[in-house]
Amino acid sequence: MTQDTGTKQADKGALFHLGELYITDGARKALEIAGQTELEFLRLHFGGDWGMLKEEEIEGNRLLLKKGFRLLSSYRTSLGEVIWIITESDRSKTTLLAPAEF
Repeated sequence: MTQDTGTKQADKGALFHLGELYITDGARKALEIAGQTELEFLRLHFGGDWGMLKEEEIEGNRLLLKKGFRLLSSYRTSLGEVIWIITESDRSKTTLLAPAEF
């Protein structure tokens, strides 16, 4: 897992702070193969679009956001690979990873 120092949270629509950004090898490879960047998924995540979660999980994330707990989003790349994004409860760190790396 590597820290991504090139991506900054600059969008004004952010619902929470991402903290330091990390990306695992599996997630980086999936994004590279799909020709996508972590930024497009991070924008969805910190904007409150939790991706492919079930409705009850989305409602759970909304509650967890208010209470200050860990947040999870799940997305598919353009080639169908699943990418998870997890922001820690203290908002100190956000990690992009492949589910198998959890």
